[in-house]
Amino acid sequence: MKAIVFDNGLKLDKNYPKPVPQKGEALIKVTLAGICNTDYEITKGYMGYKGILGHEFVGIVEEVNGDDKSLAGKRVVAEISYGCNDPECEWCAKKNYRHCPNRHTLGIWRKDGCFAEYMTMPVNVLFEVPENVTDEQAVFVEPLAAACEITEQLHIEPMQKIVVLGDGKLGLTTALTLNSQNLDVLLVGKHQNKLDIAAAQGVKTQLLNSFTPEKIYDVVVEATGTASGFETSMTLTKPRGTLVLKSTVASGKELNLAPIVIDEITVLGSRCGQFPPALRLLKNNRIDFTPFISGIYPIDDAIEAFEANKSKESIKILIKM
Repeated sequence: MKAIVFDNGLKLDKNYPKPVPQKGEALIKVTLAGICNTDYEITKGYMGYKGILGHEFVGIVEEVNGDDKSLAGKRVVAEISYGCNDPECEWCAKKNYRHCPNRHTLGIWRKDGCFAEYMTMPVNVLFEVPENVTDEQAVFVEPLAAACEITEQLHIEPMQKIVVLGDGKLGLTTALTLNSQNLDVLLVGKHQNKLDIAAAQGVKTQLLNSFTPEKIYDVVVEATGTASGFETSMTLTKPRGTLVLKSTVASGKELNLAPIVIDEITVLGSRCGQFPPALRLLKNNRIDFTPFISGIYPIDDAIEAFEANKSKESIKILIKM
């Protein structure tokens, strides 16, 4: 089969072995996949991963190795992590596989990813895609679930004020998600064309260069991925407010964390989320990801797709298998 493989370099392998589903797994024919910034970071050495890249996809179950074959022939998406399923594992018992110490993570850690014509995943992390949700919408379920994770972790009251910093894929998705839940959210970013995408779906937006920082926000979501974004977040969070870190900031820069203590700010790390709430949002047409799509490339042009993903003008590049 064809697969996009990273092994000290990115390449399209046209003769990669087709995977065989193990007990409890399904063989999935991938139809559409999305390039994430994590995929790009892996090509720069992140996680030390080697293998097939990709973790955002939609596909069709062709075979199930197990007794439960209810998903055979169905269109599915998959949570990106699966655990050890050891009866003694507290994380697997809660189905919170992303924190299992012996987890596998699709296209990131110990598990070949979805940038291939075929892939396998355990049936217990697969979810059927509603009929009215297109492949082009379903491929966004993973980042949408990550945005939904915020309100799974944190109760936000209807009258509280929220600001999201950063208008990249992560910031846009987070702002649209919180807005779809009827919360009072403002998105602040540097790119008018990206802010316009959120504004068209009812989100309040403001350009950073005209934004006046004030300590008036109950919840601040940092989605810039920069140390300066973290510093700005602290200047916006009101005393006893919550600062949500939605992007990882790997920086050697010294940070003054005194405001966190002085203002008694709660800092909340937020990563992956559960898929059912995200699928419901798409089924009910609460969010439209069509404006995110900057290009759809066939798998034969995968290297070109990765180059297009580097462009600051691109939001989401998809690969069609």
